[in-house]
Amino acid sequence: MPDRRTFVASMLGASVSLPSLRPSAFQHLLRAEALAGPTPDAADDEVYWGEIQRAFDIDRTMVNLNNGGCSPAPTHVLEQMIRDIRFSNELPVDHMWRVLEPRIESVRRDLAAEFGCDPEEMAITRNASEANETMIFGTDLQRGDEVIMTTQNYPRMQNAWVQRERREGIVLKRVKIETPVASTASFVGHIEGAITPRTKVIEVMHISFQTGYIAPVREIVELARPRGIRVFVDGAHAFAHFPFTRDELGCDYYGTSLHKWLHAPIGTGFLYVRRDKIKSLWPLMAGGVDQEDNIRKYEEIGTHPAANHNAISVAIAFHRSIGAKRKIARLRYLRDRWAQQVLASSDRARMITRIGPNESGAIGVLAIEGMDMAKLGAWLLDQHHIVTTPLVGDEFQGLRITPNVYNTVAEVDLFADRVSRAIKRGIA
Repeated sequence: MPDRRTFVASMLGASVSLPSLRPSAFQHLLRAEALAGPTPDAADDEVYWGEIQRAFDIDRTMVNLNNGGCSPAPTHVLEQMIRDIRFSNELPVDHMWRVLEPRIESVRRDLAAEFGCDPEEMAITRNASEANETMIFGTDLQRGDEVIMTTQNYPRMQNAWVQRERREGIVLKRVKIETPVASTASFVGHIEGAITPRTKVIEVMHISFQTGYIAPVREIVELARPRGIRVFVDGAHAFAHFPFTRDELGCDYYGTSLHKWLHAPIGTGFLYVRRDKIKSLWPLMAGGVDQEDNIRKYEEIGTHPAANHNAISVAIAFHRSIGAKRKIARLRYLRDRWAQQVLASSDRARMITRIGPNESGAIGVLAIEGMDMAKLGAWLLDQHHIVTTPLVGDEFQGLRITPNVYNTVAEVDLFADRVSRAIKRGIA
């Protein structure tokens, strides 16, 4: 297996056979590798990360700490998509359908290699919602059959199940989990306690979009499989966020977005279905009868741009060039940097997200006693141009902070300083 620097250099040389990749596209990555020195995995190597930051063409007058919602793509990924859009527009029926669309097979191959599955188990979708709703609406259920999820599962997925509940009479069981989750055993125990002989599906978020909790997916799969219960994994925040493979999870179904942590263009995602499960999971939009056991039946969505999904391969190359372990180390470093400053500033501050060397990821959720999180988020945006995600619900209030690899230490320090100031002086 070549190291990352060798990989980047090979990608530069590959431009002869891959015309969509310009030699200049990876110059920042190659320079970063050259500057990384003897400790290339160092999360606090600002010379290295400065080169990565320059791969993004973004507005630095704003501090974007809501990358969990949607992250910008590196400039060369965006340019790849724009070039293909222009090329498509010259003669769509030929350039888009005949030339570009077949290249989705290369994207399928690259994503499958990264996830650790057979390419024939990998469908390219437009986002996690499309992937997850394919699971939700594609599985056969009878009146009275039960589906288990937590009260904090993503609202769009809950709405999809509610529609089935209203139309077909299935039973949706929402399990309340403590915040923060006490332990793996506690999480699994809550799910296990809701199982009955009528349970057919458990939907689990790989990473909670509200708290950043990384769920014990494998333990849930091992709990469910002997009972004949399907486990649908909503991985919207997990893929390319930290290293893992399909086999480490053991799952049969997985859906994710790629415009968060992979830095692919907006409107990209994937659906994984284990090969022997494809035939029994219906697509959202009908394919041909001859596609019954073909993963491509989940891609029968009508006319759509090829440019978006083809640029996924460029984003994968960027991700691999950084390295998954180095990436999560940096994300945790940025999370801990702001969190430790805020926690040290006041005993009113506490983390809803557990932090530590191997705890959670980039997502960190802060709570401050006696402070309205919605008003704090608005103050940070209006007065200091810092974008955050206030979370105000029945179970807890918090401020979700999600830096990404293009964020600087100065930006997270600014956030920590302004929040510390707000705690001490107020935001009136």
